[in-house]
Amino acid sequence: MASFEEGDAKAGENVFKTKCAFCHTLQKGAAHKQGPNLNGLFGRQAGTAAGYSYSAANKDSAVVWGENTLYEYLLNPKKYIPGTTKMFHGLKNPQDRADVIAYLKQSTA
Repeated sequence: MASFEEGDAKAGENVFKTKCAFCHTLQKGAAHKQGPNLNGLFGRQAGTAAGYSYSAANKDSAVVWGENTLYEYLLNPKKYIPGTTKMFHGLKNPQDRADVIAYLKQSTA
């Protein structure tokens, strides 16, 4: 089974473009879309990106985003944060999750 340490950022970029970019931006100062801008994601508490309207479930979750939390969250967002309004059904493939995390680490710092 893949872990976030084994992710390939280039492969993650492709997964992000096909599965995530419709709802999320990555660049500092970029507008929110259907989902929040992910710049500065690592180490940030869920539900706290300025200017984005989060569900109460996200704001109250106390989740701090890191490799482990994202790896679990991306498997099944609605199970990880019950009550979230996120429409994404998750990335079932462990390697896709690891790759996206590697790409996000590279692209959101």
